[in-house]
Amino acid sequence: MTSITIRNAVAEDAERLDTALRHLSDHIGDTHATTPDRLREAGFGANPTFRGLLAETGDTVVGAALYSPVFSTVQAGAGVYVSDLWVAPSTRGQGLGRRLLNAIADDAATVWSVRFLKLVVYDDNAEARAFYDRLGFSASQGETILTLGEAGLTALKNNEHET
Repeated sequence: MTSITIRNAVAEDAERLDTALRHLSDHIGDTHATTPDRLREAGFGANPTFRGLLAETGDTVVGAALYSPVFSTVQAGAGVYVSDLWVAPSTRGQGLGRRLLNAIADDAATVWSVRFLKLVVYDDNAEARAFYDRLGFSASQGETILTLGEAGLTALKNNEHET
C-alpha cells in the first residue's frame, strides 16, 4: 500500500481542492457550483469560513475534506460541521475516511476546542450512511435541516417576508 499523507490545505491548493470536491459532487449527484477562486476567497482570505484537508499519495490527491466551526448551547461548546468528505475510489476501504475525520477532529480541537462533529449524509447514500454508522455517528432525532437560499436571504434582508 502506498503511503498517504494528510495535510491542511493552503490557498495554493484551491484548484486541487476544487477538483477533489468536484469528484465528490459527481459521485453523489450534486451540483458543483464553486470555483477555485471562490474556495481561495472563502477559505484562505482575511476571514476564512472553512478549513480544508488534502490526502495525497505522491502528487495525487486521494482525499479531501472541508469543515467549519459551529457552536451549540445544547452541546455546551464548539463543534465542527464537516460539509465535504471525499475519498478516491482507488483508496476506499483502506481507512482513509476515518483518518480524515480524525485529522479534522485534531485540527478542530486545536483551533476551536471542539466537543463534537456534525455532518449530513444524503438519504440515498447507503454506503456513506453505513460508514458513519460504523464510526458511531447517530441521526439527530427531532431535527429537520432547513436552508435559506440566496433569494430567500435577499428577501430576508429586504424585509419581504413578514411574520
